[in-house]
Amino acid sequence: MDSPLDLGGYETGGKSLPFGRWILEQAERGGFIGQLASIAKSDRGFPKDGTPDAVRKRLGDTGADPEMFEAVDDAEMDWVSW
Repeated sequence: MDSPLDLGGYETGGKSLPFGRWILEQAERGGFIGQLASIAKSDRGFPKDGTPDAVRKRLGDTGADPEMFEAVDDAEMDWVSW
């Protein structure tokens, strides 16, 4: 059995897609999560292999709108249940 990935406290049961990369795949999605994915794709410093907290830190460092932090919260719930 695969060992869980260490993704900042999330037991993923062998998920092979880090949160940052999962976000990047959501570009076609509507709403704030889709917007977040579009922003992430255009940000060369986006933490592709990052945890939700790493993504929040990057958003804070770049002065993102509060809606993008809400999008991370929503995306995190979707990613964990994925």
